Amino acid sequence: MGSTATDISQRIIEAVLAQKLPPATRLGEQQLALLFDCSRTIVREALTRLAARGIVTVSARRGWYLIAPSQDEAREAFEARRVIELGLIRGQPAQRQLDKPALSRLRRHLQQERAALRGDDVGARSFLLGDFHVCLAECLGNSLLADTLRDFTARTTLTAMLYQSSHDAAQSCQEHVAIVDALEQGDIAQAEALMAAHLASVQAALQLPANSDPLHLLRQALAPVPRARSPRTAGTAARKARARAGPDSDSGLDADPDSGITAADDPPAAYLGALL
Repeated sequence: MGSTATDISQRIIEAVLAQKLPPATRLGEQQLALLFDCSRTIVREALTRLAARGIVTVSARRGWYLIAPSQDEAREAFEARRVIELGLIRGQPAQRQLDKPALSRLRRHLQQERAALRGDDVGARSFLLGDFHVCLAECLGNSLLADTLRDFTARTTLTAMLYQSSHDAAQSCQEHVAIVDALEQGDIAQAEALMAAHLASVQAALQLPANSDPLHLLRQALAPVPRARSPRTAGTAARKARARAGPDSDSGLDADPDSGITAADDPPAAYLGALL
């Protein structure tokens, strides 16, 4: 029996959380139908659901692709995660510990994280570190927000792959442990502060371009190539500069009598990058 649309969408989300599908990956309908042994109609339904959830984008001519989040989209996804995750923790009654089944589930998850860190399965490690937040939301008693959080976690995972996050996996696991410890002790304020610091450190580890100018690379590429001037040309430029300054003025030009090249350069030539 073939897969359902729900099966396909879940598998794609899991692959993203495991960092097995990078941003802008093309998701061909025919290929997915063969892989999941189903019709293209079911695949299209799954991809349509993911598009509505902000994980996939579609082009009439190019097909279906995983999103490649912009800097603004990355910032918004992290802001959404902060609102959801801090709100869930804050909604936990003060001085009230999580019940034993919830704590047991979180502790098992942390054990799996530690085991993955000792192993060499990067996909399993990445999935568990991202899934911890979904697991925590479910343990805090809100499955609806847990589903929403899974989507935002997938989006921030794509962001981490796109912008080459330098966040350390072992550090993430340690921060998860500290959050669960605070919840186990009923210290809700501390748990919320630890989660806020954790999300901030994950976001800060993104290697975002310092220059937000969308034409920065093109502007650099179209800058004029520096050209060496001949001594004759340099000498002519220097004489013109002295003539403009007048005979009695201090032009500030220090000429090298041997080479004829002055310390002052000609004004930069206009180039196409200046118009962009």
